[in-house]
Amino acid sequence: MPASPCPARLRLSAAGHALLSVLLLACLFCTATVQATPAQGSKNSYIRKKPPAKAPPANKARTLVGTGPAYGDRPEALAFADELAERRQLPLDWIKQALAEARQSPLVLKLILPPASPQAKNWRAYRSRFLDEPRIQAGLAFWQAHASELERAQKTYGVPADIIVGILGVETIYGREMGRFRVLDALSSLAFDFPASHPRAAERQSFFRKELEHFLAQQHQAGLRPSVPLGSFAGARGMPQFMPSSQSNFAVDFDRDGRIDLTGSPSDVIGSVAHYLKAFNWQSGMPTHYPVRFDAAKLDMDALMAPDILPTFSVASFTAKGAVLEGTALAHTGPLALIELLNAGDEPSYVAGTENFYTITRYNWSSYYAMAVIDLGQEISRRRSGQGTALGR
Repeated sequence: MPASPCPARLRLSAAGHALLSVLLLACLFCTATVQATPAQGSKNSYIRKKPPAKAPPANKARTLVGTGPAYGDRPEALAFADELAERRQLPLDWIKQALAEARQSPLVLKLILPPASPQAKNWRAYRSRFLDEPRIQAGLAFWQAHASELERAQKTYGVPADIIVGILGVETIYGREMGRFRVLDALSSLAFDFPASHPRAAERQSFFRKELEHFLAQQHQAGLRPSVPLGSFAGARGMPQFMPSSQSNFAVDFDRDGRIDLTGSPSDVIGSVAHYLKAFNWQSGMPTHYPVRFDAAKLDMDALMAPDILPTFSVASFTAKGAVLEGTALAHTGPLALIELLNAGDEPSYVAGTENFYTITRYNWSSYYAMAVIDLGQEISRRRSGQGTALGR
C-alpha cells in the first residue's frame, strides 16, 4: 500500500476492513503505488535453486476463481500483451496463454469500490479486531520461532522486531490468511475492467496494469504458471501482502538461498518488510508517536489537523497551537503530526505522530492501520518480556 497510497497493499476505509474481515481476507488492502527507490539494491531474484520452504498453515476455504469471461480475446488485453512482450522481452505466446486463463472476477470489481454507506470510524472497535488473544498468541509463537532473523533484520535495517511482527500479524496472522483470490484474475479484472464509477478509475486502472505487468514478468522468470498464486482481491500476496511492484522493488533474499519466497520463507518475509520500511525512511531509534493532550486556551485544532498525518510541526510550533507534550517528546528533533482516531460517537483519541509513524502508513495509508500495527507489536513484546497485558487500553 510510498509517498502516496503505498506498498505493499491498497488503501481502504475502516468499513472496507470490516467487509474483508467477513470474507476472511487477511490482506488488509493492498496499499498502492511504489514511488520510492529502495535504500539498498533489492535482489529481484525469482529463480528456484532448491525446493520451496514449507508454507505456513493456510486458509483452507475454497479458492475464489473469476466467474466472468476470460481475457484471451479482449482487444485491450491483446494490445497489452504486445506491449508487454516488447517492453519486457517476454514470449508473446506465453503472455497470451496467461491472459486466456485469466477470468473476470465480479467480486473483485465489487470489493474495489468504496462502500455505498460508509460506517462511522471507530478506533476502539478497529483495534479490538487485531488485538485479540489468538492473534497475540500467534505473534508470540512467530517471534519465538524467528527471533534470530528478527534481530538480524533490526541490525541490518534499523526496524524493530515489534513493528515487523505487528505488520505480519495485522496483514495475514503470520501467514494463516493470505487471501483466496487467484492473483491473475484479480489483477486482470482491475487492469481491464476497473469500475468506471470509481472516483479515480483511470488512475487506478493504470496502476493495476503495471501491477499485472510486474506479476507476469515475475511468474515467467520463475518458470511458474500465473494462474496458480492466490492473494487478496487487489492482487497482494504472501505473508506481508506485497503487491507485485513492491515485490520487484523491495523484496530481498534474506535467507540467502538464491530465491525470494514471501509465502514459505519467514526469513525472506522479515527481511523484505524491514527493507520496505527502511526504503520509506524508517529512522532507527525514533519513537513512532507520543502522548498528547490539549491546552484549551491556546488550541487551534484546525491548524493542527490541516496537514493530516504528514509530520509538519516542530515541537515549538506544535505546542504553540495548543498541543501539550511531556517528557521525552519535548526533546524530539523531527517534525510531528497530530493523529486523530475517531471513536464513533465518543471522544476521539489523539497521538503525536513522528516520521516513523508516517513510514508505517506507507505500507497501508491509514492512521488506524499504523496504530493497530504499533499496538499489536507492543502487546506481543510486553507478553514476551513477561510484563502482562494492556488489552484494555
